[in-house]
Amino acid sequence: MRSWCLTLQALLLCAPLGAQQQPLLPGSCNFELGTCGYTSDPQFGSWRMNEEGHLITVDSAFLDDQEQAVLVSPVLDQHEWSCMRLVYQITGRGSLHLDLRPDSDNFDYRLWTANKTSDSWLIASVDLANSTIPYQILLEGRPEPGPGNSVAIFEIHIVHGYCIECDFEEHHLCGYSNSWNPNVNWYVGGSVIREPESNLLEDHSSSNQRGHYMYVDSVYAKHFQEVAKLTSPMTTVPMAGCLSFYYQRDQERGNIFSVFTRDQLGHYEEIWRPGVYVTGGWTMVSVDIKAPHPLEVVFEVAFNSAKGGYVAIDDISFSPEFCHTDTEPTFDPSIANCDFENGLCLYYEERAEMKAWSRASVKPNAYRTGDHTTGAGCFLLANTCLASRPGYVGRLHGPFLPGNHKYCLRFYYMLHGFKKVESALAVYIYDENNVAQEKVWSLADTSRAMWTQVEVTYRKPMLSKVVFVSICKNLWECGLIAIDDITVNVGDCQITSGSLPGQCNFESGVCGYTQDKTGDEANWLRIRGYTPTSYTGPRGDHTTGVTSCTSRHHSFVRVKKLGC
Repeated sequence: MRSWCLTLQALLLCAPLGAQQQPLLPGSCNFELGTCGYTSDPQFGSWRMNEEGHLITVDSAFLDDQEQAVLVSPVLDQHEWSCMRLVYQITGRGSLHLDLRPDSDNFDYRLWTANKTSDSWLIASVDLANSTIPYQILLEGRPEPGPGNSVAIFEIHIVHGYCIECDFEEHHLCGYSNSWNPNVNWYVGGSVIREPESNLLEDHSSSNQRGHYMYVDSVYAKHFQEVAKLTSPMTTVPMAGCLSFYYQRDQERGNIFSVFTRDQLGHYEEIWRPGVYVTGGWTMVSVDIKAPHPLEVVFEVAFNSAKGGYVAIDDISFSPEFCHTDTEPTFDPSIANCDFENGLCLYYEERAEMKAWSRASVKPNAYRTGDHTTGAGCFLLANTCLASRPGYVGRLHGPFLPGNHKYCLRFYYMLHGFKKVESALAVYIYDENNVAQEKVWSLADTSRAMWTQVEVTYRKPMLSKVVFVSICKNLWECGLIAIDDITVNVGDCQITSGSLPGQCNFESGVCGYTQDKTGDEANWLRIRGYTPTSYTGPRGDHTTGVTSCTSRHHSFVRVKKLGC
């Protein structure tokens, strides 16, 4: 372990010759002479300073009956946006979590987590948003029981600015990483010796004669469309503003240079590509980005041949102000949310159409279910008995949302009495001319008389709205269809389901909740479906409503009296 420590110390603490290391903020620590005010939470296990080297660890062998150890920073009062870079390693099986604890707050807010084993040190970059409230940083190490499982922290660096920013003057390269390619890769340029065929200019910073930048050269390209990718750290908090950088490019039509954003699902979106093939020097680029969910910025260069020239970039910066005045301001998609407790919100039916949707409330009992929000509130109901004719076509229109965004629509529905479910409920996307563009979801089959969750991800280039459609052709085939708790978020449904502190749906576990198994006579059990005894609990869980055994584990928690 000591050899690793010495190597990494040389890498991270020694800035390149002639470059000034960015000043460190309170909360930074290299664990060389102590823990810099970091302490182990006495409620859990202890982090231990390594006697031989420059790190702090939590090992399963020393946790006794505890499952984790929590390292708590001193109180930090930093009002400006800052970036925390954490050098860590997980050996064997385990995980490391980083939480933020605002002063006088009852909850900890999870910012970052890692659970992949590594045989070398890794660097994580975590944005700490500007705040007027003092806070503490919590590092929770959870090595799994068994020999050889441990979590180690080598260094904590906190600096001013955004984690996405970089001038490439320090060896850690601000957490930017190169996607290895056998032939073309991004390298550090500047004071290092380069290939004689290259003719790159000096570092962009005129005040630094021995400055550094990143470059990729076609000298070793062997195949058509050889691609090199330089990727930023993943953002950890919502961001929107202006991304700026300098670049230079040589060789007409010999390379393709693009900048993308990439989300956690690996989906790319191109945000910029140059309009010229050759630059005479460093050229500044400013592009607006919106990151309501975690994403990376990817600088990608593809070469057509070994004579494809080069591309270099330097001085990446970020501002919370948009670069261009015509950029659409950040908006709040929650205008499309509604729980129908106090009305229809911004949902409506067209005047010229038959009124089929109405707010309703049911007092729940063992035979019927109340609304999804509280059990005793209101929901929206489409029912042929409420229409003026035996059949109906009910269209419930939502508010318009801007185009060129990916949206996650979530809602709950309940079905009762329909013989043919294919027309009972469908979701369409309409444009501003009230024309249906796409049917994004329709009911196939369902558990009856139970609230069931639906998630739909969609994207349209134009202004659009969600329309819920229920069709009943005649009285004998129709029943009741209800919807409740509509929410809309920006982003894919698979990556917008983050929870608030203390929030848990028990689908994948108990989210860190624990119970006192010795101080009382009852235990909480995580189960699915019906409760074992009649009329004693729900038919299914509140999250999805599904009662049957499926590939997902739909669960809720109930309390059971021991010995009963």
